[in-house]
Amino acid sequence: MAGPKGSKYYNVFLKYQINLETVDDEKIFKPEGFDLLNAVRKTGSLASAANEMKISYRKAWGILKEVEEKLGFPLVEKHRGGAKGGHTNLSREGNELVDAYNELTNQFNTSMKEVTRKFFWSINK
Repeated sequence: MAGPKGSKYYNVFLKYQINLETVDDEKIFKPEGFDLLNAVRKTGSLASAANEMKISYRKAWGILKEVEEKLGFPLVEKHRGGAKGGHTNLSREGNELVDAYNELTNQFNTSMKEVTRKFFWSINK
């Protein structure tokens, strides 16, 4: 909420998202991609991660494949079969990227709360 009830900006919100892009402004990663990697880390499965995010396995696979192609290295390690079935883990690079992104997001959110508060305070005088 941008101000006290009845203020002219009461129903206005500031939204933002963090994307990774190439120097040519081509999106590599959107928040959805990081959400997917976090879900893979949590569940140990691309199918379970897709289910948790309420997207199809095909869409999850497409997101992952596209990002890995743009980056040029794998973000997950897939293990097929076995007595308990297969599983998927983040690669070393995938873990490093997710850890760094999560830290960036936490720091960004903390900073944005203060910046947003000041912004709306200045327009709601």
